[in-house]
Amino acid sequence: MSIVVAHDKRRHEILKKALDVFIEEGFEDATYQKIADKCGITRTTLYIYFKNKREIFNFSLKQLLGTLEHDITVIREGKKLSHTEKLLRVTSGIIERLEENRSLLLVILNYLLLASKGDYDPDNRVRRRTVRLRRILATMLITGKKAGEFSASLNVKEANELLYSFFEAAVFRLVVLRRASVGEMKDSLKLAIHSFAK
Repeated sequence: MSIVVAHDKRRHEILKKALDVFIEEGFEDATYQKIADKCGITRTTLYIYFKNKREIFNFSLKQLLGTLEHDITVIREGKKLSHTEKLLRVTSGIIERLEENRSLLLVILNYLLLASKGDYDPDNRVRRRTVRLRRILATMLITGKKAGEFSASLNVKEANELLYSFFEAAVFRLVVLRRASVGEMKDSLKLAIHSFAK
């Protein structure tokens, strides 16, 4: 196994265990030492992979968003799918990823609640992290509209906000309400997306 592959594998193992620490302790009380202890390594060794707990947290977010973007790209490049079908698959896939990453969502919510107590704007931070996802959805809506599959009167900005609000609602239901699944939201998304058609 190459050194790079071994390094990446170890980073992913650390991320999984760090997530456990964030869940057990909360973001604020999770320390670099506790993460190192959970991983069975020294702090010095942990510094080889991550410089601080915020970097670990940010890398977890990047990993989730990167996986989402990859999945979306594969769907968007599908030549045999209609624009409606692409949008349905993308939004369903996002809901599924949110369900799979409930633990990370819990940590994110904990972090945002903590940050909102100070002079920190959580809405701005979340928007910056999700701007690429919002652009991808907007581009899909514009492309479907130009192809004549979506109504010419469709307001792309409003439609994009509607889709994104489903994801926010899914996070709320998964993390705050502790729902086992939010599969029913896929049906609601399907209804919304079909309303975009002519």
